[in-house]
Amino acid sequence: MGTSLDIKIKRANKVYHAGEILSGVVVISSKDSVQHQGVSLTMEGTVNLQLSAKSVGVFEAFYNSVKPIQILNSTIEMVKPGKFPSGKTEIPFEFPLHVKSNKVLYETYHGVFVNIQPQKGKLTPSPVDFTITPETLQNVKERALLPKFLIRGHLNSTNCVITQPLTGELVVESSEAAIRSVELQLVRVETCGCAEGYARDATEIQNIQIADGDVCRGLSVPIHMVFPRLFTCPTLETTNFKVEFEVNIVVLLHADHLITENFPLKLCRV
Repeated sequence: MGTSLDIKIKRANKVYHAGEILSGVVVISSKDSVQHQGVSLTMEGTVNLQLSAKSVGVFEAFYNSVKPIQILNSTIEMVKPGKFPSGKTEIPFEFPLHVKSNKVLYETYHGVFVNIQPQKGKLTPSPVDFTITPETLQNVKERALLPKFLIRGHLNSTNCVITQPLTGELVVESSEAAIRSVELQLVRVETCGCAEGYARDATEIQNIQIADGDVCRGLSVPIHMVFPRLFTCPTLETTNFKVEFEVNIVVLLHADHLITENFPLKLCRV
């Protein structure tokens, strides 16, 4: 005798927002009738945090103070004890998506160090103009050895709608050294911890080349990056964790000089 149980959600894309009703059916299939002690269904939503391998042992208090954060927990009794007949039995259910007191229903997200089990915001455009020269670079040990160059450009906004591309343009005004490549690097920064200390880990989640070879001087190079759906989420900042994003404009010169300009981004879903 074999019995199988399946949970089917009515909404095909399985995307829900706070305050909506999560509905579906529990399907129980059996060749013979089955005696049971009742059926209940539990819905739980959590945020799980963990330190990267390089940070283990640094913040011992982390493991005691930062436990999974529960933002949803609800249980309903579907069927009282009894017997299921042979064949297929479908039991409908409905869960209202109400978060626990003083909690926020974050958007589902799976990162390297933060996992969240939707939230909308307002967007104010924030265009950024930039100029990159040897003098504007940071963390340079031997600035005098760098070839002379002048790169200008702009990003149309660093406050970005997550479903729309990051756009702008870049112009190489001059460069003593030949250019090998110009790339856009999208970085996800996950920070988690407690009062005793925080661990911050940056992960490259996308790298696209926007120019190959020695770019013509004075030519406008378009910047266009689509945010990867599976590796991004709206920017989050809470007491115990943050999920932030940055974009790096990376210019590689033939003399093996690597030029990087960093721009923090704020991602939002509207």
